Order: sequence, then structure tokens, then C-alpha cells
Amino acid sequence: MLTHGSHPGFGSYADRVPVAAAPKFLDVGSPVVAFDLDLTLVDTAPGIVATLQQVGEELGHPLDADDIRAGIGLPLNVMIAGRIPAALSDRAVARYRELYPTIGVPASSALPGAAEALAAVGVHGGRAFVVSAKIESAVSAVLEQAGLVTHGVTGGRYGAGKASAIRAYGAAIMVGDHPGDMAGARAAGAVAVAVTTGAHDAAALRAAGAEVVLDSLTAFRDWLDGWLLPLRLTALDEHLRRLGSVLVAFSGGADSAFLLAAAVQALGPDRVVAATAVSPSLPAAERSSAAAVAAEVGVRHVEVTTHEGERPGYRANGGDRCAFCKAELLDVLGPTARSLGLAAVVTGTNADDSRAGFRPGIRAATDRGALTPLRDAGLTKPQVRMASLDWGLSTWDKPAAACLASRVAYGVEVTPTRLARVERAEVALRNALAGWGARDLRVRDLGDGVARVEVDHSLVHRVSGSAEVTTAVLEAGFRAVEVDPRGFRSGALNELLVAPERWR
Repeated sequence: MLTHGSHPGFGSYADRVPVAAAPKFLDVGSPVVAFDLDLTLVDTAPGIVATLQQVGEELGHPLDADDIRAGIGLPLNVMIAGRIPAALSDRAVARYRELYPTIGVPASSALPGAAEALAAVGVHGGRAFVVSAKIESAVSAVLEQAGLVTHGVTGGRYGAGKASAIRAYGAAIMVGDHPGDMAGARAAGAVAVAVTTGAHDAAALRAAGAEVVLDSLTAFRDWLDGWLLPLRLTALDEHLRRLGSVLVAFSGGADSAFLLAAAVQALGPDRVVAATAVSPSLPAAERSSAAAVAAEVGVRHVEVTTHEGERPGYRANGGDRCAFCKAELLDVLGPTARSLGLAAVVTGTNADDSRAGFRPGIRAATDRGALTPLRDAGLTKPQVRMASLDWGLSTWDKPAAACLASRVAYGVEVTPTRLARVERAEVALRNALAGWGARDLRVRDLGDGVARVEVDHSLVHRVSGSAEVTTAVLEAGFRAVEVDPRGFRSGALNELLVAPERWR
């Protein structure tokens, strides 16, 4: 059982990767990251070397490739000034810029992990920018060549001169391969993250002010996850403490279980209650699981009856069905919280949920005063799972388990009979797949007695040829069974809102 104020696991995931202190201006919900370009995001060395060597040959001053590589990261005029006579430097700069689009840009390619690093920033709701010594037109051309997309670029900045652009973007982190990048990060008050993909080793980068040194951008995603997690856990804890007491809308899934545990830690078990809504849309297995998890966390658990099936909009099962369900839930939980003397109703909505696109239920719950501490702290689903594992929660790897109504195709009326049939079919399907290593599965009711089975992609071929699987679903009350060749996808029926034709 978790205890008030114990904070088990705080920072333990972050301890697995290098960590740096957070800037005071960091928004943990949507971090902004500035990246250098040359030899950080993109291997521009071949193109820079080839272009400068061509310039040197034209001016009668051959240049050594290794010497050029050692200077990458410096402003162009500085690189040229040390290698070509001063009297020719202006001509050399101008000629380089003429040649670079046709010689240098085509020879550029993304470094390993670059695309994944930019994507990792987006996963956390953040934005990524490039601040480079290159002129902006060259930066944009190289990014396009490398197939990398950012939220903006600033060129012509080097060393501490990068600080103004880093600050203007509001970047909390600056990533680069050069001592000049570290100087810019420190001058801007951003976390200085170095990668050793350029000419400078870890010792040189640390001497220049790097707080974190990674071998390459392939390690950036894990570092960012680990760095943000303890910051977001702290933000969550502070938010819950400010609320004073809470009623947790508790399904027993990974998100609501983690929120419940965090609330107990922040407030103590006497100021937290878990409330599970009971209706035909809740599988029996989930009802008993919720009770067991609440006992594991050591908090009072209550069950409340909801009647979403009495709402015409819910039964009609349009694209906004979840809004009617959440409206019913909050219309019940609000008075329950007040009767228990609790200050707020909180849900397990995480940061990924708010970026998932079509979630009318979230809006309906918010309109009725529900709070979303996980989302507000910026905690993503992977972070919830990792923190849950560190805290010893049994739900850390629990598969997603949306309500039974989510299995019914939009436009097909939601009824207790139909929900019960889906539940029977899923129980039978899981029993039929026992020993197959199945994790995620769904039985979708497409109407007219047709069931669509979704399983882990790795099992699709095996399930498609299984008479046992087909029989199990048919015996639950369906007349026909189809297996989705694309495998399990959370919220798959939302695809039918865009493409109403049958999936096949």
C-alpha cells in the first residue's frame, strides 16, 4: 500500500539517463527545444568540405579536408579567414554561398536519431527550432534535403550570440555538438545538451558548459523522457496538494490508477476517494479489477450507478456519443464529491489524450468542472506507465480498456443487449487466445450481427485462420465474424467517421 508523502520512485527513471536542472521558465507541459544544425541534426560535413575545396581550387589555395572538418560549426567567414588569404576572403565567402546550394546541400543527410529527436519533442507537446551559424536560406535548404521539419529557423548566430534566438523561442533546452552551442545555451539560461557527433569530444563539450553529453541524438528521446518525468511528477504533486481533496473518476486503468496513487501520496488517503461508475458499459472484469486496485493503493472505493443509456444522444451513438456518457458521469460524480466533502472531481486524462484529436468526452467533462491533473502536468501515457512501474503499481502495463460502447460502430444503437453480447464475445475471444501471448484485443459490433475482431498485429495471420476464434465469437451471439488485417488500434471506429464505407 502506498503511503502519504512517500513519493516512491520519484526520479528513478531519470536516474538511468543524464539529468540536468530545469530552467525556471520551463513549461513542463510543452517544452521548447533549440537544435544546432551542422553535425547535430544533419551530417553537412561532406557538402561543406566539397564546397570549400572547390572554392580553394578556384582561388588557387587547395584546402585539406580534415582541416575543414575541424572547423565546422564556426561562422563561414571565420572558417575561411584561417584557411585562405585575407585579401581573398570576401571572394571566397561569396563564391562558397554561390556553390553551396548545388554542391553542399545535396550532399547533406540527417544524422541517426535526428528525426526521432524532433518527433520526441512533438510527442511531449513541444516545439523544435534550429539556431545555426549558417545563413537561414542554407539552413532551410539543408533541412529540406534531410527530410527534417521544425517549427522555425534562425541563422547567422554563433556562440553566445545564439542566446537571443534561444530566448526568443522560449527554448528550455539547447542541443548542439560544438562548444559554441554550449556557450549559447548557458548565455540563454537553457539546459546545455551536447552530442559528440562533431569534432569535439565529451571532455571538451563539458569544459564548454555542457550539462548533459549524449553519444548521438539516438539517445535524446530517452533523455528527454527521463528529464521531464520527475519535473512533471513534481508539478502533478503540487497541483494535487493545491486542490486539497479529490474524488477520482476511477476506471481501474493505468491512468486513473496512477492518478489515484499520486493523489494519495500528495493528500493522504483520508482526503481521496475513488469512484467507479457502474452501468452496462462497464465489463464485469473491470469492475472487480477497479476494486482490487483501489485496495492496493489503500484508498476508499465507492461505486456509483450511471444511466447514460437513458440519454437519447448516447443510445443514438453518433460521433459525439462519449460527450453524453461523460456528461452523465460528471452529473453523478459532482454531487457525490460534494456529499463526501471533497473539493474537486479529477479524471485520468493524460497529455496524449488531449492531442489525440477526436475526444468529445474530454470537452464534456471539462465543461462540467472535471479537472485533469495528469494532462495539466504534461504526463504522457508512456510516462504514466514508467512512473507506475517505478511506484510498484500493478497497472503499469495494463492494456487499454475503453468502455464497451466504444466497440459499437457509430450509428448502430447502443443497447444493454448489444453491450452484453460484446462483453461475452471478448471474454470468449480472450479464453480462445489463452497461451497465444495476446495483449490487446477488441470485438467490434458493426451492426447487422457482424463482429470485427482486432488483435495484436503479430497474431492477425494466426487468428484469421482459427476456427476456434470464429466459433468463440459466433457462440457469443454474432452471425458473422471478420478479422481486421491491420490489427488492434485504439479508437479504430473513429476511422469510420472519416471514411464511412465499410473498412474492407
